[in-house]
Amino acid sequence: MKVLIDEDRCCGAGNCALAAPEVFDQREEDGIVTLLNPAPDESQRPLVDDAVSRCPAAAISVVE
Repeated sequence: MKVLIDEDRCCGAGNCALAAPEVFDQREEDGIVTLLNPAPDESQRPLVDDAVSRCPAAAISVVE
């Protein structure tokens, strides 16, 4: 699994960092999402999928 983010779409809501804190974080200056782990282990999939579904800007995608 590979996680992709679109920083231009991110609105800084922070739902991703709350849902999967080992994979996502937010920049201090503007709250835009940052990837801590762009290729998380499959055990993280439920959390990543939750983060994707919670993103109000649809800024996160997952590819196999």
